[in-house]
Amino acid sequence: MRGDDGALEEKLRNASLLLATGENDVTDPRDLVATSLAEYERLLDTLYADGRYGAVIRIRIDGREAASIQSFAVPDRVGRITVDVRPGRRFHFGRAEIAPLAPGTRQIDAFRTGEPAYSTAVQDAVDTAIDDWRSAGRAKAAVRDQDLTANHANRLLNARIWLDPGPLVRFGKLRQTKRSYVRAEAIRRIAGLPTGEVFSPEELEAAAERLRRTGAFASVVMREAETLGPNNEMDVALTVADMKPRRYGFGAEISSLDGLGLTAFWLHRNLFGGAERFRIDGAVAGITPSLANLDVEIDARLDIPAAFGTDTDAFVMAEAQMLREPAYTAWAGEAGAGVHRYFSDTLEGEIGLGYSFSRVTDSQGTRNFNLVKVPAMITWDRRDDPLRPTRGFFLRADVEPFYEFANGPGVWGMLDARVYRGFGEDDRFVIAARGQVGTVVGPTPAQTQPDYLFYSGGGGTVRGQPYQSLNFPSGGGVIGGQAFIGGQFELRYKATDTIGVVGFFDVGYLGSTGFFGGTTALHSGAGIGLRYDTGLGPIRLDVAYPVTGGSPSPNPLRNVQLYIGIGHSF
Repeated sequence: MRGDDGALEEKLRNASLLLATGENDVTDPRDLVATSLAEYERLLDTLYADGRYGAVIRIRIDGREAASIQSFAVPDRVGRITVDVRPGRRFHFGRAEIAPLAPGTRQIDAFRTGEPAYSTAVQDAVDTAIDDWRSAGRAKAAVRDQDLTANHANRLLNARIWLDPGPLVRFGKLRQTKRSYVRAEAIRRIAGLPTGEVFSPEELEAAAERLRRTGAFASVVMREAETLGPNNEMDVALTVADMKPRRYGFGAEISSLDGLGLTAFWLHRNLFGGAERFRIDGAVAGITPSLANLDVEIDARLDIPAAFGTDTDAFVMAEAQMLREPAYTAWAGEAGAGVHRYFSDTLEGEIGLGYSFSRVTDSQGTRNFNLVKVPAMITWDRRDDPLRPTRGFFLRADVEPFYEFANGPGVWGMLDARVYRGFGEDDRFVIAARGQVGTVVGPTPAQTQPDYLFYSGGGGTVRGQPYQSLNFPSGGGVIGGQAFIGGQFELRYKATDTIGVVGFFDVGYLGSTGFFGGTTALHSGAGIGLRYDTGLGPIRLDVAYPVTGGSPSPNPLRNVQLYIGIGHSF
């Protein structure tokens, strides 16, 4: 290539098929000749994308122009291939017109008189105009004619494009092209394709996404019919591939103080043939030599998609627990049912009705708790990647009004807010912050079911402080608080494609009553961590040390705590 445009030269090198064959040690003469012939179009497309319409490309194979070599006269060997590109000067748009346009069509700034005449700008403008017609219900909008002329004397590209919007289209029927283990009527109900309504590409994608989120299908493909039916209705062909119905998995996490934690699950994706999702989870935590803080939990949940409308699922759940926490021991069971609503791609909520029984031994003695509860939850997830977030935020609010048969009514609530901001090339630096606020009001702390009370310390709240070590003395033992504020702050650095380094600081603040009245307590911790990225998320190793609060050991090494797990801490 001749010229001093280094950026363009780099684009051409990246586009070159011949350079790729050299890297892959291709030596067969026929392959090299065929690649050389394809190289013309590849380089020309790259030049057009840069607005160069007067370029000269010469590709010589041992001195002969590649385009002149006949297929029946391919040489027995190829010694040298040279590529000479003379890009010429960049063209600009003279006329840049597309018509007709849908009302409110988005303007493509790069496609206008005087701007560099990138071929990609023309394509982007056409795609945008057609997409806007489709969003207006014209599903068959297409290019009717075009006139593209390059004036080499003035280095101007005149682009005139005429569109055919087509008729206003309405959704027809959803026609399944391949059998599935999920019943056809269930598939139509879950997809919720709005038959008879004006076509919308967003509605079409939403119907496909509803099927994907059930987890019952490995792939979901929707294709618009080529021809329209009566009243301009357009059928949609659906092709699905089933996932294997059963799945199981397991996980592990270890900390130097809390011990080993193990989790496992078993999942059926299509229990009754309607894409019902049945999952059983088991967890054992606090596995230490003494087993003094051993927790065992088993949960079961059945989700029924589109049980009460297109975006409203139903669920039934049950769980049983044996908890040996630092502040109390409990045997508990719960059962409930409710609905889960998808408001948008990023916003969803849940409300249910449940009953729980627990037998608790703590600083107040041994007691039974019988509760009727109405748990509700809403989440707003705007993270760019839930496994490796670099931008966006996550909000989750939980509220749980309850009535305890012996102690009367109350309300428990929790807010979890997370924000992420990336900096540098490819977001190599990420600042991540998490805030938690919780409260329970109604009964006194001594009358409150201990699972509703708050503690601080450990991997989920303050690393570097012992698990649930922030609490209040009561009755010769300890008890949790009715209010909590926690903060976790991390600076994440991506050292390589797979290795990350993290510095963090955590703080926890506890109040003995629901609105931070009475006694309060504060502690904090800090440390550093390593992350090894895998396809399932990063493997996490954190080393933490207490900063303020608590009762640190005189031996500094005894205060160091390790946390190992899968996934970011938040």
